[in-house]
Amino acid sequence: MASLNVGNLGEYLREQRRNAQLTLRQLADAAGVSNPYLSQIERGLRKPSAEILQQLAKALRISAETLYVQAGILDERAREEAEVRSVILADPSITERQKQVLLDIYDSFRRENGPKTKDDDDSKPAG
Repeated sequence: MASLNVGNLGEYLREQRRNAQLTLRQLADAAGVSNPYLSQIERGLRKPSAEILQQLAKALRISAETLYVQAGILDERAREEAEVRSVILADPSITERQKQVLLDIYDSFRRENGPKTKDDDDSKPAG
């Protein structure tokens, strides 16, 4: 199991909270955690569970995967997908329905294309 990068996570959470123009108390209320607990997470003193990270992500309107990567819970390979999802979910110019449709399309393309392997690259004709 990966160790948690609590300091980096706290800095990232603080930045996301400020970008969302939320006070510590507002985010704590929205996520259903105590104000002191959230403060300790932001200062790198606490290691939140995946469930708490999910609640914080929902309150911040970002993907939980983004926070999992920041916390070191998800493998680094998931970062790219998490970033795409995060950007889509954070875009204020599109509706929630449009965001979900974009995510569904993204997921279908990823399933269709599947994981790339070295053998896939070797089988392409040189040109």
